[in-house]
Formats: sequence, C-alpha cells, structure tokens
Amino acid sequence: MAIHGERALAALWCVVPAAGSGQRFGADVPKQYLPLLGKPLLSHTLERLAAHPRIAGLMVALAAGDPHWPGIDALQAKPVRTCVGGGERADSVLAGLRALASDVGDEAFVLVHDAARPCVRAEDISRLIDRGIDADGALLAAPLRDTLKRADGVGCSIATESREARWRALTPQLFRRGALLSALEAARAAGMVVTDEAMAMERAGFKPLLVEGAESNIKITTPADMLLAEYLLGRER
Repeated sequence: MAIHGERALAALWCVVPAAGSGQRFGADVPKQYLPLLGKPLLSHTLERLAAHPRIAGLMVALAAGDPHWPGIDALQAKPVRTCVGGGERADSVLAGLRALASDVGDEAFVLVHDAARPCVRAEDISRLIDRGIDADGALLAAPLRDTLKRADGVGCSIATESREARWRALTPQLFRRGALLSALEAARAAGMVVTDEAMAMERAGFKPLLVEGAESNIKITTPADMLLAEYLLGRER
C-alpha cells in the first residue's frame, strides 16, 4: 500500500505498559492507580488514548494478579485487552506486542504510551502518526531548553554541557510491530535494559524521527507531578 494511503487508513493499536510497582513514588498502591481528579491515573490515560479517532484499541500490560485493575474491556466503543507484563518496562511492552491479535501483522504500526502520562494531547498523537508513518518510526519528544550540567560523584557541577541537538523522549512512540519486537528481543538477549522503544530501535540500526510534542505531556513520577497533572487536566475541563 502506498504511504499516503497507509496514513489515511491507519487505525492503530496502542500498548500501555502498566505493570510497574511505583516504588519510587512511595505510595501504598502502584502510582498508576493513585486517585487523580476522582479516578485512577491510569483511567485518565486510557480514556485519553481511546478518545483518539486513529487508535483502534488498547493492550494494557499488567502485573500478574493485579488486584487494582477495574476490569475495563472497552472504552469509547473500542476494545481494551490485557496481558501479564514483566519486571522491566521493556518486558511489559514485549508482552503487549506479543498479545496483540494475529490480524495486527508485523508490518502494522503500533503505538506505545506510558501509563503515567495522562495529559498527552490528541493533536500530538495525530502529528506523530502522520509523520511517523512517513518516517517508518517516530517518537514524541521535547527539545532541551534548560542549561545542562554534568555532576561529579558528590553532586557538584563540574561542567556545562551543550544542549544543542538534545531532546527529552516522550510517548507515544510509534514503530512497526515486527521491527519493534525484534529490536526488544535482541536487546534482552544482549542483557541490555532499554528505557524506551526508540532506544531498542536505535540499537537495531534505525533512526526514529523526533516529533516535537507539548511540554505538558508530563510523566508522573513524584507527588509534585501529580499536582501538576491535576492542574493541567482541570484547566482543560
């Protein structure tokens, strides 16, 4: 199929790794289930993704025996499926990719989005899909704007680094299912822990396109991030 036709017709599945314990957050429950404006953080993320017209369904990778999962099987009339994830983010993404239905072939594009990014904008997802399909893979990212420092072993600044050509990786990230599976499996076999899909693809020789996304697409890792997410989502309402 021609690329322009692929872009026009693409309705993509999105894998959401949500098996983390959230230990760094220090809460009694995994951070993806912490309350945010009256419902779990994860619910906001899934609802935001399901509302996008280019997303066909969601595959959520959960911890084994997750007691907090509310049993959602559809959102916005779109299927929500689950699978058992793993100890590392990459393990959960691998499990999600493998659990997708057989009609999502190796050449099909898939999205991967962090469970703890509830503020992603619909227009950023649309731009990522359109540009990423043309580029054969892409990720949302934000260029560094702050001055960047290098620290020594005791936390003192010892140098100022160039921020030129430096970006912060965001999600969603978009790649072909087969290529991403192979890249993640190869990294695992080499004993390498990859922190996002683009890292695995870079290791496999790909050059994912950086698509600028909104700074508001924050990843919640601290209580302060939760307060910021409340503000951002509340402002949208």
